[in-house]
Amino acid sequence: MARIDFEDLLKNTMGLDAASIGSASVERAVRLRMDVLGLRQANSYWQHVCGSPGELQELIEAVVVPETWFFRAPEAFAALVRLVAREWRPSAPSSMLRVLSIPCSTGEEPYSIVMSLLDAGFPRHWLHVDAVDISAHALARAARGVYGANSFRGVELGFRERYFRRTAKGYTPADWLRGIVNFQDGNLASPGFSAGEEPYDVIFCRNLLIYFDCSTQERSMKTLAGLLTPRGMLFVGPAEAYLASRNGFAAVDRGMSFAFCKTGAMHANSLHSHPTPAERRAQEGLAPRRAPNMNVVSVPAPAPDGPRVDKLEIARKLADAGRLEEAAAWCETNLREQGPSSETYYLLGLVRDAVGDRDGATTFYRKAVYLEPEHVEGLMHLALANQTQGDTAAAERLRQRARRVEERPKEAPRDRQEKSGI
Repeated sequence: MARIDFEDLLKNTMGLDAASIGSASVERAVRLRMDVLGLRQANSYWQHVCGSPGELQELIEAVVVPETWFFRAPEAFAALVRLVAREWRPSAPSSMLRVLSIPCSTGEEPYSIVMSLLDAGFPRHWLHVDAVDISAHALARAARGVYGANSFRGVELGFRERYFRRTAKGYTPADWLRGIVNFQDGNLASPGFSAGEEPYDVIFCRNLLIYFDCSTQERSMKTLAGLLTPRGMLFVGPAEAYLASRNGFAAVDRGMSFAFCKTGAMHANSLHSHPTPAERRAQEGLAPRRAPNMNVVSVPAPAPDGPRVDKLEIARKLADAGRLEEAAAWCETNLREQGPSSETYYLLGLVRDAVGDRDGATTFYRKAVYLEPEHVEGLMHLALANQTQGDTAAAERLRQRARRVEERPKEAPRDRQEKSGI
């Protein structure tokens, strides 16, 4: 049976665009399942997988390899607190905040959502989180609720002592915390998908749409819009911001959170608006007491004979805080003084994406990849840009390059996103 048949099967089942992970990854998954079953002929496996929903699920599991940790891309959680304080709480001071996390993987993201809001002062009985994933294996790990060192990255780990207890095998969430999150299986790409009976105030759907083919991306964006309340907020991954902006959503946060709402729902919170004094007081009243990476940024003034100032790090903090023009200015200064830098160009690309300048962002991503051909995030952004322009062959080549880099053994349990502050 031809490789394309298995790719079509995965496309029809889960919306997977094989080009997003590379055809070689699909082939490896098929070979893995054939070896497990002791089958030597692809035709035999094809007949088996087509007649067994359980085996189809196992093939999906072999293709889907989750990579997540607590507070991954922390600026999204900081923006969640700001936006909920400003948009949701004033109009619904005693209502339940309904949140959807899809895909939830092994649970780190939905728990991060809850911890962010609890640290911001929200009572636990106000929060309900549905956590959905297509992977039965990931959901089983989430149900066990035991997390090792790979799930705790970065230097701000105070939350672990507040919300987890240590066991012989790792850390497990407090029972009351686990009671807030409802894990369930689901497939966003399936017709009629609906995670809950009521719409959601907030949806986190980050780094899923980039793996879908174009038609599934369009259909999924409509599904997500239908799952949101009229003033609900959608959080996507950096490479998916363009998809949101061209499918009826508008950016609502000045930072690098990639938060969106339905077009026209929150005019006062457009990307270029500034909060009123009352809104600022609301934000300050709910600012997380101990969560890292909030909007307060102190920019040091470089002394003539003092130590060298890390301008790129300052730019990252400014970008996370939503001060995008200042972040871009520090990036440009860094380029003038230190010369070309892949990380500086990549951050400039993210800044341009955040203000809706897709062409400008693509230019900077190209520069980042030119300087560092194995820059995974730059490759993925360029792949999406080529895909949206209809050049699927170029998109597949770029994604294959990124996948080859990601599949190499890692020296430490952290990736470039953490290094770049994204």
